Amino acid sequence: MEIRYLDDMKSVLYDQKWAKNAPNFELYYMHRGLKKKGELRYDITIIPSRMLGKEFVKTKGHYHIGKFQELYKVLEGQAIFLMQKGKNIVEDVCIIKAKKNEIVIIPSNYGHITINPSKKTLKMANWISKRCKSDYKPIEKMKGAGYFYTKTGWIKNKNYKKITKLRFEKPLKKIPKNLDFLEG
Repeated sequence: MEIRYLDDMKSVLYDQKWAKNAPNFELYYMHRGLKKKGELRYDITIIPSRMLGKEFVKTKGHYHIGKFQELYKVLEGQAIFLMQKGKNIVEDVCIIKAKKNEIVIIPSNYGHITINPSKKTLKMANWISKRCKSDYKPIEKMKGAGYFYTKTGWIKNKNYKKITKLRFEKPLKKIPKNLDFLEG
């Protein structure tokens, strides 16, 4: 199990004043490689409910190195998936709100974060290629994704040169039968 701590996340949070003064603590838990299916790895991530200052708790966010896609299924709670194409000029930002048993596919070339907007723990599973590596640097460099989700709603990250408006999509209801598209 890997644990993501507040100190790992301070550079990507909206409420920098709160982050600077907050003590370090555990934010979420990643259980990697719980199952394997050919080239694919099955993980579970658990994100307890909490606020990070004015912002809802979220994952740190990353891009996949290469043409890898990822499939998520919400097991408990609810999630908001923010996906963005582009690194300092963002040409597309897609938001998908998903609840228990709903599916989200992260396309290749999209950075992504997952937000827990509820008062319940979020538990989600994902399938991804064992060969896929994550690049956290672009989101760290921009001090977060293109938008932050706060108590007052979506706030644009001013560190980006240009960023498009939010686009909202619906989650899938079923996992595709063939997951070969995840192998890269």
